[in-house]
Order: sequence, then structure tokens, then C-alpha cells
Amino acid sequence: MGPVTCVLLVAGQASRLALDVERDASGCYTSLQGIPKALLPGPRNIRILDHWWQALKQCSGISQVLLVTNADKYKHFERWASAADFPLSNIINDGSTLPSNALGAAGDLELVVRTRLLLHSDVLVIAGDMMYQTGKFKIEDVLNFWQDHPEGDVAVCYSIQSSELTTCRGILEIDECSKRVKKFLEKPLPSATDSRLGSVVFYGLRSSTLQLLQPYLRDCVSRSHRSMGCFIAHIINLQKRPVYGCLVQSDFQLIGDVSLQDYMSWLELYSTDVPRRKPSSPGFKARAFARFGSLNDLYGISSREGYLGGLRLLQATCKMFLHYCTQHRIELSGRNFTLSYDTNIPRQVGLAGSSAIVTATLHALMAFYGITDQQLPQLQRPQLILDVERHELNINAGLQDRVVQVGCRWGAGCGAGGVLVPGWGAGSWWWCRQDAGSSLWCRLYAISWLRCWVVVLVFVYQGLVYMDFSRELLERDHHGRYEHISLHEDVQLPSFFLAYRPDPSDSGRIHSDVRDRFDRGDVAVVEGMTELASLTDVALTAILKSDAHKLGSLMRQNFKIRERLYGRQCLGEQNLRMVELGEDGGAAVKFPGSGGAVLGLIFPHTDMELLRGRYQSEGCVVVDVIPQLDRKRILLSL
Repeated sequence: MGPVTCVLLVAGQASRLALDVERDASGCYTSLQGIPKALLPGPRNIRILDHWWQALKQCSGISQVLLVTNADKYKHFERWASAADFPLSNIINDGSTLPSNALGAAGDLELVVRTRLLLHSDVLVIAGDMMYQTGKFKIEDVLNFWQDHPEGDVAVCYSIQSSELTTCRGILEIDECSKRVKKFLEKPLPSATDSRLGSVVFYGLRSSTLQLLQPYLRDCVSRSHRSMGCFIAHIINLQKRPVYGCLVQSDFQLIGDVSLQDYMSWLELYSTDVPRRKPSSPGFKARAFARFGSLNDLYGISSREGYLGGLRLLQATCKMFLHYCTQHRIELSGRNFTLSYDTNIPRQVGLAGSSAIVTATLHALMAFYGITDQQLPQLQRPQLILDVERHELNINAGLQDRVVQVGCRWGAGCGAGGVLVPGWGAGSWWWCRQDAGSSLWCRLYAISWLRCWVVVLVFVYQGLVYMDFSRELLERDHHGRYEHISLHEDVQLPSFFLAYRPDPSDSGRIHSDVRDRFDRGDVAVVEGMTELASLTDVALTAILKSDAHKLGSLMRQNFKIRERLYGRQCLGEQNLRMVELGEDGGAAVKFPGSGGAVLGLIFPHTDMELLRGRYQSEGCVVVDVIPQLDRKRILLSL
């Protein structure tokens, strides 16, 4: 047996555990909020994934380790990789954002095998969010066992304790002499089998087995069958593949869709170190600080995010907020606070990641200090946010993103607490808390958006917003005219997808000199912007009439105008290639922002799975766009 590739599966969605942590009123588990399962504390207070990574690095038979995660938690693993000296290029983003659109463990494995050309390799598959008793087994022993059985696959198992239920895990029936697995039972009743050998997500799969993945997934009727357990049951019980059971002495606990109580019980069983609430900081004192896991961690993060990352956005927003309050004679209390942020918006792909953080900060500060809509009107907030970026930080940007992020329903008012939209693009969130120890914190989610039209029309998770940025309006009122467009329940929205590259460039450079040319009255640019504005009115009519083909045609016109104004060299080869891939696959495609990502409209004839595969084969991440809709509103199926 030659060198083996190991695939760590960490794309699962722990919705129940996350919800328990969110609702916990004790304050003991604050540090766990938003943390992916694999990065939770494990034995000896070492992150679960670190146990696996350290063990795998010591295995001479492992040629490479790949990790597959989802779009929602990708940034957490990107940061972990820098600290743990894990190759960033070995992280695969499966593009899923919700349990409802998750690929499943078997689907994630197929994605890795297909995109990393592993179809003719032997692969070790491990759930990276699985706790085990360190020191009781070695991965090298599993590899040696596998080598002793060259004709088949390997399934790691252990003897479950009397307190463990067979109905909570897969059970293997193994021939004592040959060690071949005779039968795989998925969560059977105790009376269904005498075996008490628990199967764990730790398998060695030959290349001939990997070739069964695509046909199996193609025939899957239910998403629940896309688990590794169901696939292993399929190859053992139906395909009669030779699979051998490797019995180890360690116990295992997979952090699946479990409760906080279950997780803490297992952690206490495996380790005496249990996460507790850390002492509050003395508050924000106009100084920035950052923590890094190592010098390599500092180097990697500084290379990707600059020397201050999001902290500069935090400080600049606080400064401009105080400046605004001082100018308008708004008295602020003298309370201190701690402000921290997290975000899942891809970096530098033109999806308004910076403005999402600024918007979230501003709203958190408003809520903390009790600033009302009358004191800081909703119409003025987009300009204030833009001033933070353009005047304080020299970030090239426009008003559109900020208008959408500031409010859910223009003209209807928006609470300072914001709104949470499920799924990828829930954006950046901030905690603004009183250091006196208040257990009820002000938390705000800045909603990510997807912009269909460069000038005045935005299709977003929050709804449809019509924007008029006429020069006379901006000069007279210092803001544009913004209207939330309500869709009648019989309006059918087409399906969209978002594709982007995980190796982003500086999205600001794609703005080129068009803004300066527009300000100078350049005839070509002014005429081009006027064309875009006219497309918007027609596009709104197409949406209200459920005319997806007309909307797709307008999106293509939008892209052609932008290509003419900016030039192909400015737009960049990679960005143009993403548009080309989508159009060749039968979708209507344009840029949703300033480069690095494309938004595609899916027609009934579009083979989305084939198109998704083409994007993935060229290193792109593909995300389903899931608008927030009223219950009676219809979203066309793919």
C-alpha cells in the first residue's frame, strides 16, 4: 500500500449545540459561541481538531491531509490553519450554508475526491469533530491493519460501554477469525444484534470503493442517506465489498447534532479541563489588540488581512460614531464596553464584507447607548458608514451596499437590534456588552446581500430595494431615494447561485478610474451609468411579472455594459472566466460586486449540478442564494 491521503470531515452543522450555547443564561459558555464543532475544546483543553492534526502529522504513511468544511464556518478553519501550520490550500469549501443544503459527509468526500483527483488513490476518512481517548490508540496501527488486508477497506470500531445506546450509533457484526465485517446496522435496537462493536467515522477506503461514491449519491433519495454511515452500510450490505473491522481500545464520541449537556458530559469524561467564562476585560480604551497562535499565525493572517484586519473598521466606526454624536450634541453615558466581531462573508470578493462589519458596529453602538432613529436617522446611516470607509480608511466604495445593510424595510423603520437571516451571508455579528457583568448582551447581525444591479436595484436576502442616486438628490438631501419593493405572493422568484474564488484579490482595484471619470463628466461613463439605470426599471418589471428569461437577458446586458466601461484587462482573467463558465453552463451571469464573485440566474434548462461541478473543478466555491421570503411567496425550484 502506497502513501495515503487523509480527508478530515468538518462540514457538519451543529444547530442544536449552537442553539443551546446561544440560549445559555449562565455566561459559562460564552467562549463557545459561533465556534465550529471541530474547534471546540477537547481532552486536555486542546481543540478536538488539533488532536487529530497532531496525530496525523506523526504518521509516515500519510502523504497529505485535506480538510473539507462549509461556507458558513470556512473562516474559522482558515484562521485555525494559520495557527496550526496546516496548509491553507488543503482546505476545501463545500459551499453549503444550512443543514437543508448540506452535501452530507459522503457528498463532501466525493467533492474532495473529484476536485483533488483522488479517484485512483487510497483515502483515510476521519470525522474531525470526534473526540477520542488520546494515548489509547495510534493511527499508525490502523494503517498497519489496513496494509495487512490489501484486498479491502477498513472500518474502525470500539466496544461500546453499557451506558451507550445502540440506537445512537452504527453497529458492526464482525467475523472473529477473518475480521471481515459481515453486516453494518445503522442505529439498531439492542434486540436486533448481539454485537456491541460501535462504528465511528474513521474509514480506510480503496480507490475501487471511492468509484462507487458518485453512483451512490446519484441514486440517493433522501439527504439523510448522504452520511458516511449509510454509504458504508451500502457497500457492506448491498455491494458486498470486503470491509474489515479494526478494533481499537479507545472510546469515541462524535460531536454530531447533540445538546450542550451531552457535549459537556463527554468533555468531563475525557478531560478535567472544562471551558468556563473568562474575566471581563476593562473595556474599550482606544487601543487595538490581537492574539495569534504563533509567529506563523501572525504572518499568515497579516498577509491575508493586513496588519489590523477588522480592528481598523472597529476603531474607525467608534471614532466616527463619537464624532457624529458630538456634532449633534447627543450625550453618551460613561459606561465602558467590549466590542468584538466575527464574520463569514468571503474576503475581498466584492460582497461588502467591510461595510457589513462597519454597519454591525454602528448598530451595536446605537443599541448600547440607546441612540434612537430620530437621533441618527436611517436615511443618514449609509452615508455615515461610507464616510468611515472612504474618509477614515480610504476604502473605495459606494452607497449601495450600505443602504441595503442598514435597514430591512425602508420607510417602515428598523430596530437597532437588527435581524438574523438563516444561512450563509448572515454576515458579521458583533457583541457590545457592558463590563459591569450584564448577562443580557446586545447582539446585532449585519445582513449580507447580493446585488443584481450596479446602480439602483438590489436583490438581497432582506428583500428588494429600489435606489435612486440621482446627483440632484444627493446634493439636495445628502442621500438618495430608497424604497423597499413588496412582492405579491404570486410572484415567482428565479433561483440564483453565487460563485467566488477562495484566493481573493483586492476588490477595490476593479473600481478602476470609472468613479473619477464619472465625477469629471466623462460622456462614455455617464452614458453607461444611464444605461444601467434604465435597465433597472425594466428589471423590476420583469421581477414583478415573474419573467426570469427577461431578467436573465438584462443581467447579461448589465455585464456587457460593465465590460465596456471597465475593460477586460481591468475586470481580470479569473473574473471573466467565472462569467464564461456560468454562461457556457446555461445560466445568466454578472458580477454582484467589485470582482472576485459572480451571481448567476438559473433557468429551467440549466443543469446546476453539472455547472456546480465545473466551477468546483476550477477551484471556485458555489453557494446557493436563499432569499428570505414570506411563507406564501414562491421560489422556483432548480
